[in-house]
Amino acid sequence: MTLVFSSARFSALPRSFSTGHKFSYSYPENHRKFHQNGWRSITNSLVSENFPKVGARSTGPIAAGDLIQVVTTAAQTGAQVVMDAVNKPRNITYKGLTDLVTETDKMSESAILEVVKKNFKDHLILGEEGGIIGDAASDYLWCIDPLDGTTNFAHGYPSFAVSVGVLYRGNPAAASVVEFVGGPMCWNTRIFSATAGGGAFCNGQRIQVSATNQVERSLLVTGFGYDHDEAWATNIDLFKEFTDVSRGVRRLGAAAVDMCHVALGIVEAYWEYRLKPWDMAAGVLMVEEAGGTVSRMDGGNFCVFDRSVLVSNGLLHAKLLERIGPATEKLKGKGIDFSLWYKPEDYRADV
Repeated sequence: MTLVFSSARFSALPRSFSTGHKFSYSYPENHRKFHQNGWRSITNSLVSENFPKVGARSTGPIAAGDLIQVVTTAAQTGAQVVMDAVNKPRNITYKGLTDLVTETDKMSESAILEVVKKNFKDHLILGEEGGIIGDAASDYLWCIDPLDGTTNFAHGYPSFAVSVGVLYRGNPAAASVVEFVGGPMCWNTRIFSATAGGGAFCNGQRIQVSATNQVERSLLVTGFGYDHDEAWATNIDLFKEFTDVSRGVRRLGAAAVDMCHVALGIVEAYWEYRLKPWDMAAGVLMVEEAGGTVSRMDGGNFCVFDRSVLVSNGLLHAKLLERIGPATEKLKGKGIDFSLWYKPEDYRADV
């Protein structure tokens, strides 16, 4: 198979804080060499003693090394677009009352699509801005968030990211997240990557979740959607509860970044209602490959098309569900829809 890569600006040398903002990526050779207290929900649905893996069993006919190389190239290509715009005036429009979109979102997605299409013409693609394109008969589905944390970007407030995840038959197979850190006058990035069964990495070094096993010693993260409905109000209550019993709860505003922080071991858990596949496809694989645990917020088996997610270091998962699970079941009892959000018609998925 011939792989074609974007002409995005990369450097063979370690990246510094230069004004050129050229991205480099030390491809982790371990990606090629490496291919967790249950909880009973208050309904009759059971989860296994160890929460089921969400990652794909394999990367299919495409070798893991080849797939992750395109994924990381695509993410960095989009990130270069964002870096070029990060200190320039924003052209902002609105998808809702407070839901922003910028020209940078669209340009980043266009650049990412170019990389994917050059390498895999027959793959199905789901982008936040462009919707679904490609062949629904493909076993591969790319989930692209060209600028996760657009509101943060619009204000020049870290963190935000470019997130690219690819599913094989509905399960995450490879992922890359380029996180923008620092702030005005000192923007920089760190690059996360993962393959199913191959581990998770940050800037080429393998990462793992924290070993904290007490909620009161944990730093937690959550998020809130744009719709201020009952799910939003329930999570406000959860925010208050966990703030009272932990070291604190943060709200950063970019789901992919939040999950990468769990994988990096700097926070212990993250949860949120009403996310979309492009918000979660990369992040959940990153957490799992760093040794963490992924489930729905009712404790059920997670898939990328679900409407809620809880990721943790694994040691705290059941403890967090003791509060999060019943709150979610109460919402379901009120008729709040937690069915699968969206799966492309005719897309073959083992979920």
